[in-house]
Amino acid sequence: MKRRLYFVLPDVNTARAVHNELLLARVAENHMHVIAREGTDLTDLPEANLLQQTDIIHGAQLGFILGGFTGVLAGSLASSLGFIVQGLEVWSVGSLCLGGAFLGAWASSMVAINIPNTRHKPFAEAIEKGHILYMVDVPASQVDEISNLVRSHHPEADMHDVEPTIPAFP
Repeated sequence: MKRRLYFVLPDVNTARAVHNELLLARVAENHMHVIAREGTDLTDLPEANLLQQTDIIHGAQLGFILGGFTGVLAGSLASSLGFIVQGLEVWSVGSLCLGGAFLGAWASSMVAINIPNTRHKPFAEAIEKGHILYMVDVPASQVDEISNLVRSHHPEADMHDVEPTIPAFP
């Protein structure tokens, strides 16, 4: 299980130094993500992609649950009112549940792609001031090692949070 560490760094040069040290500590580059104020030159740093910058994953999860629940309600209502052929009630309710879940996930992810990631809200003010948000995904057993490494070499780095779990597919 991986954990996401959040560091707020004062500038791009510090972020580059932290990046190089994490590479030497054998943290894969695809497990590091950087978010900065728009217009900041992040050359040679792994900029966060759409999955890290937006609320698309949370939106899809919420839409999947609400869409599935709505599908079950619609199927149950249609079945109880007699709109479904006798003998196909279970199949129809199940189909509406799955269809509603996937339609809800798709629709809510289309909305959530335009919303900034809600997990980054505590860091928004620091990012607007010109600081760098550096996110590192590490195994749970390495959380202390990586956070101590960054703190020992960069006392100006401010470790804010450890996310308990990260999504499995980004």
